[in-house]
Amino acid sequence: MAHRVLAVNTAAQAENKIHDDQVAAGYGFRGGLVPGVTVYGYMAEPLLTFAPQWLEHGTMQLRLLEPFYDGDAVIVQTEPQEDGSIRITAEREDGKACATGVAGFAPKGDPIPPLIPKSAMPELSERPVPSPETVVPGALLGTIETTLTANDPAALLQLSNDILARNFRLSPWIHIGSEIRNWAAARAGEQLSVRGRVQDRFDRKGHEFIVADVMIVGADDRLIQTVRHTAIYRLRQPEAQAIP
Repeated sequence: MAHRVLAVNTAAQAENKIHDDQVAAGYGFRGGLVPGVTVYGYMAEPLLTFAPQWLEHGTMQLRLLEPFYDGDAVIVQTEPQEDGSIRITAEREDGKACATGVAGFAPKGDPIPPLIPKSAMPELSERPVPSPETVVPGALLGTIETTLTANDPAALLQLSNDILARNFRLSPWIHIGSEIRNWAAARAGEQLSVRGRVQDRFDRKGHEFIVADVMIVGADDRLIQTVRHTAIYRLRQPEAQAIP
């Protein structure tokens, strides 16, 4: 059964101006992009209806293929697979798939991976501009200490965006995918430590990409979520854009 929701651009006033109508139009889009973490929240909603335990030990391979815009109808389709996973697709009303995910459940007894160490966060005015020289694979990202305000998947994944934005002075940028592993359910009001490390940096079709490994850690070093988070930190020149 399809789950239907109207897309809302929840980041129209954010520092990332790819969510601003005028700036996004300059890159060839027809308006500000609905954040990928918001789309992920729409995709997780029907999953949690029949499998709330997914927040405790679930996984998802998320790919963001095309943008949604404010007011678009988002139709989320879920399809169980023979191997026990669940394929999730977020489509426009015309049937165009804009995001896909494959969700599953990890064994509860899996060993906890070593925690990424904490690292000092640069001052906002001292954040480096991302480039091949400053996005260094293996480098630690500055740690965010924060309080979780809402216990929902989108709010949690937003922290993987936040750690990139707090460590680099980003121009308009786009989240394009995440490999998510839940280790424990987060609690609203919980103090969290968001830690990260640059995993990779590469160029493709004129875009420059960053891949970061992120860990969200709760009280007493309780591991809540690990994410391999991929984003275009520098889009190719606007005149070369041709994205619907």
